[in-house]
Amino acid sequence: MYRKRTLADILIGLRNRLLHHFARHCFPSFIRVYFHRLRGVKIGKNVLIGLDVHIDDDGPERVVIDNNVFITTGCMLLTHQRDLSKYKKGDWIGSMPFKISGIHIKEGAHIGIGAIIMPGVTIGKGAVIGAGSVVTKDIPDYCVAVGVPAKVIREFEK
Repeated sequence: MYRKRTLADILIGLRNRLLHHFARHCFPSFIRVYFHRLRGVKIGKNVLIGLDVHIDDDGPERVVIDNNVFITTGCMLLTHQRDLSKYKKGDWIGSMPFKISGIHIKEGAHIGIGAIIMPGVTIGKGAVIGAGSVVTKDIPDYCVAVGVPAKVIREFEK
């Protein structure tokens, strides 16, 4: 069901979109981090966010990034997606509701170039996500996950 937006929703959305534009394209990284914090993203210390990283405009406050995380160029962090569990022939996809869920990237994780992190995912401490991967499920601590959908291919010893 489509949710009617109020004027306040629209103004907040415009503010988030404007700050997001600056955050995606400014230099250096600490300024990108600053703009994302203004949008409501919870970001720890010593975090690098690369150019053109998209953090969902619909719910930046649902994203938590711990200390010492690297999110490289061109990544997408999405906190909402269409729920297609009841979608059938003849339906209009735009009438399907959204699944809304946060993302947590734990300390020391590295997200490779162009990776996509889907709603509800937790990336474990020290985990490495390969370039171009689509992460649809939680990734444990200290491992490498690659592919579409991302699968763990290696675990590091502690």
